Amino acid sequence: MDIKQLRYFIAIAEEKNITAAASRLHMSQPPLSMQLKQLESELGVKLFDRSGKRMELTDKGEVLYKKALHLVNNLEEIKNEIQETEQGKKGVLALGINTLSLSGFSEVLQSFHKKYPSVSLKIVQNDSNYLAEMVKTRAIEMAFVRLPLEHHGLIYQHLMNEPFYFVTDKETSTISLEEVSQIPLIIPSTEGLGIYSTILEAFTKQNLQLNKMAECSDMNTLMDLVKGGIGATIVPKSVLDVYGDKQLCSIPICNTNMASSLGVIWLENHYVSTPAKKFISLLKEYYKLP
Repeated sequence: MDIKQLRYFIAIAEEKNITAAASRLHMSQPPLSMQLKQLESELGVKLFDRSGKRMELTDKGEVLYKKALHLVNNLEEIKNEIQETEQGKKGVLALGINTLSLSGFSEVLQSFHKKYPSVSLKIVQNDSNYLAEMVKTRAIEMAFVRLPLEHHGLIYQHLMNEPFYFVTDKETSTISLEEVSQIPLIIPSTEGLGIYSTILEAFTKQNLQLNKMAECSDMNTLMDLVKGGIGATIVPKSVLDVYGDKQLCSIPICNTNMASSLGVIWLENHYVSTPAKKFISLLKEYYKLP
């Protein structure tokens, strides 16, 4: 039994499926199955109960999982603490940011770079679900995402709630969700993802039909479409801060408490690097968060 086998075992225990664990580990299924078989043979115990493709830990598997997780986390911590010299002033900070962006994010990055110029930055932009998977596979250390999001196995630290605004190329003073339901909308997300679900839920609560004419996760393109009069949209305030245009009219929607929850995620029960901790501190300072 070695550390690699324990990492494989942890992935299977958390994914509860060999195929999913193999995908997470970027390896094929047969070698992973063989590693598990060898581990069970060496220990002389059954680690999983199998029901179809789903795998649940046995009582002995639960014991090994807790011990293995503790051991692997300790090794990661030792490795990171050795590599992070000068109180986190060196190393790599790999971050993910939601496609809808975050106002002030570039300013925080610039401030971080000025304080810690020797920390190499890796920044990935994508939808929240994809970023969550990247955190789980350790392709990035943490990500700034929006709810709703399935975050099993992840720590979610709420940063802020922000309201949604109705955006159109026509002059508008006030508007209700019922009036918005009569207007063709370009949704700033794709079906099944966080922002889309938040918008759809608001319409459903008021028994209104969402008049969707397009979906677009690229905000520059979306705003250009709205400016061209192709449709209107509903976006969180931070999108307006980053992509707003004087040619567009943006107003709050009456009689709705539609809001987007923005937060940061990282792996549960895993070490958080010093550069990451320092970045979160700067972020809280910038947005005046507790």
